[in-house]
Amino acid sequence: MLAALFLALAAVQGPELVSPLGRPLFARADTAGVVAKAESVVARAPHDVDSLLRLGQTLASVWRYHDAIDVYSRAIALASGRAILYRHRGHRYISTRQFGKAIADLDRAAELDSTSFDIWYHLGLAYYLTGRFAHAARAYRRCVAAADSPDNLVAVSDWLWMSLRRAGEDSAAAAVLAGIRDSLDVRENTAYYNRLLFYQGRRMEADLRALMATGDLEFATVGYGLATWHLIRGDTTTARALFRQIVAGTYWPAFGFIAAETELLRTP
Repeated sequence: MLAALFLALAAVQGPELVSPLGRPLFARADTAGVVAKAESVVARAPHDVDSLLRLGQTLASVWRYHDAIDVYSRAIALASGRAILYRHRGHRYISTRQFGKAIADLDRAAELDSTSFDIWYHLGLAYYLTGRFAHAARAYRRCVAAADSPDNLVAVSDWLWMSLRRAGEDSAAAAVLAGIRDSLDVRENTAYYNRLLFYQGRRMEADLRALMATGDLEFATVGYGLATWHLIRGDTTTARALFRQIVAGTYWPAFGFIAAETELLRTP
């Protein structure tokens, strides 16, 4: 009953965006009323930048990315020197498939704060999604230098490895893998960790496919790494089949989902 109600409501409200492949993509239902609570805080202090930042993050949590972008833009108009605002808006430009705007925002964020892991991570991703793999690798190298935990290290190392392989820098990519041990204390980014261990030959494809089966986010995240591994090895048939499966899923803000879209558009 609740699922049917949500689908009916989504149909009335329209999609959050239409994917580059032509699929309508919808925001989540805000059943807990978190947006209204955040909006009420902003209503009491409309020029408080931190309250606007929290409202933008709250909107993003229910996949209302265009509204989040509008809120971040309001905050930037009030505090144009705060790097975190450009970082968050850049991230949501990625979510809405506006990669050029994402690069502009994230470049600006990096000018304001050159030490932020999150800024370099998202900038690398924006370059990667536009097929500028050498640019992505340079951003990810800066990101590695800012990584302060095993979770951060494995996340950026995975994207750096793929960027270097796609840029034809195979020796540099091998050096990235050499720095990944099988005893890292990874607590959250296990999908990326298992992808790296697979590239090293310490996991089997069956292990990754088992992880993919645990949820839509895992399918997109682990599946994209597996598909790209096949693509790099020249097996475009298997890679494209996986890309198509990923974009048929429901977790459309996932980086793996967005990246799979770009692969299908790049090689139709």
